[in-house]
Amino acid sequence: MARAPVSVARPAPARPAPAAPLPAPAYVNWMDAPLTPGAWEYEDNLDNSVAEFGDRSGTAFVLWCDRQTRVVGMDRPVTSVINQQPTVSIRTETVSRQLPLQAIHNGSLTVQLRANDPLLDAMALSKGRFAVEVDGLPTLYLPSYAEVSRVIEDCRG
Repeated sequence: MARAPVSVARPAPARPAPAAPLPAPAYVNWMDAPLTPGAWEYEDNLDNSVAEFGDRSGTAFVLWCDRQTRVVGMDRPVTSVINQQPTVSIRTETVSRQLPLQAIHNGSLTVQLRANDPLLDAMALSKGRFAVEVDGLPTLYLPSYAEVSRVIEDCRG
C-alpha cells in the first residue's frame, strides 16, 4: 500500500542580523586614500579670488585670497556644533603643519596664511593632492588642481 506524502513544516529562514557599519578604512600612507568626491570652481573679482571644492551636497572646502592684505584663507564649512577649539592640519607630500584656527564664522572654520607661506607652495605642488584634517570631522583629500595655484598666485601678484 502506498503512503500519502507527509508534509513537514519547515522553519522560516533566519534573517541575518543587520550589519554594523564598516569603519572607515585606515591607510598606512594618507596619499593612498581616495580623493574626496567633488570638483573645484574658481571665481575672480577685483578684491579677491575664491576656489570652492564641493559636490551636489555642498561646499566642502574654500580657498580664498584677499588681495589687499595678501592673505590666503581656508574655510572648512561645518554642519555640526564643535564644542572645543579643533586642531586644523594641512598635509602635503613634503610638509605637514597644524594651523591656528582664526575664527568659527558663518558655519565655517577659518585659518589664514600670508601669501608667501611655503605651505601654500607645497599644497599646489603636492603630487596632485593635499589633505585637510580637522578634529572631529572626516579628512578631506583634495586634488591640487589649477584653481588652487590660481588663488595663491592671485595673492602674490
